[in-house]
Amino acid sequence: MKVNVKCFANLSEAEGCNFENATVYDIEPGKRVEDLIDSADLPADDVSLVFVNGKKVAVDAALSEGDRVGLFPATGGM
Repeated sequence: MKVNVKCFANLSEAEGCNFENATVYDIEPGKRVEDLIDSADLPADDVSLVFVNGKKVAVDAALSEGDRVGLFPATGGM
């Protein structure tokens, strides 16, 4: 299944995640946000906020076909 990922702030500097254009990941059904973070080669400790389809979720949230995922680092005292 395919999910679209956008990284924000310093997370967008990683090769596997872009800010301007969503990066499409083809992942197996049943995968979670934490699996996606690993697939994008992002340090899990650097991801502070996760949004899926505009709603804040935890990193253990399951993903579905076509989900839009936003990954944000800690900023401004978060």
